[in-house]
Amino acid sequence: MFSKSKIHEPGSKSGDTEISKPDTGMPPSRSEFAPSSGPARAKPGASVLSSDLTITGNIRTTGDVQVEGVVEGDIRAHLLTVGETATIRGEIVADDIVVNGRVIGRVRGLKVRLTSTAKVEGDIIHKTIAIESGAHFEGSVQRQEDPLQTGETTPKLAPPVAASED
Repeated sequence: MFSKSKIHEPGSKSGDTEISKPDTGMPPSRSEFAPSSGPARAKPGASVLSSDLTITGNIRTTGDVQVEGVVEGDIRAHLLTVGETATIRGEIVADDIVVNGRVIGRVRGLKVRLTSTAKVEGDIIHKTIAIESGAHFEGSVQRQEDPLQTGETTPKLAPPVAASED
């Protein structure tokens, strides 16, 4: 059941012993192939900006953000949750956006959801949208295949050329 100690073998440390599992005829499980350097890295939790926090400036992350306080600036994230006590003054861009609080500015997301407690003043550019009964929304809604694209959707016209006198 146990293999012999490697105490006297070259390259082994004193006191190291190896315990082998009995041969059950079954292939080894996946966990036996995993490195023993520690637990597998799980996806980190959302960064939470509490209700007593006011941030002036832009926020950019590839992770998830939950805002409960006030943000005066733009936010870019993977998943953005605007809490009921939150106020955001600026553009928000994320793959998934859930608005429970107040947003004053443009909203751009693949999936945008305004809950019954949402108050949005600004345009929404989305791929899919859900607006619950009771949500307050003032602005325009535009569907785009890629709403996260930062480029202009309409071409800019060339400035008029002044006539010259000869």
